[in-house]
Amino acid sequence: MKISGATSRRESQILDFVYSLGSVTASQLETHLPGRPSNSAVRWHLRALEAKGLLSHREENGVFIYQPTQPRENVAKGELARLLSSFFGGSVTSVLTMLLDEERERLTADDFQEMRRMIEQTEGERQ
Repeated sequence: MKISGATSRRESQILDFVYSLGSVTASQLETHLPGRPSNSAVRWHLRALEAKGLLSHREENGVFIYQPTQPRENVAKGELARLLSSFFGGSVTSVLTMLLDEERERLTADDFQEMRRMIEQTEGERQ
């Protein structure tokens, strides 16, 4: 299934919640989302996420239960591809430069070592 369209902040919050529980109802979302959105707002976002191919629903006893249509990793890859294209002109180097600049204080020696290992592995696979 092709996923279309970027997600809004609220849609990302909904997806995080759905992935954490596996499936949810609109009532659960109303109760647990930041800012306590209205029922109509939650349902609007759920319909949008279904239209984008990110959620589907089944009905049980008159209640719609929403679940993801794709593994979280697939959705993350799609969102990352859109971000890369929209804000960084497709440049992986630009993304990494920004991440290193913004997250410098949080990165540990182990983080840098792991990044070096990943780069070396990727280089080795390309040769």
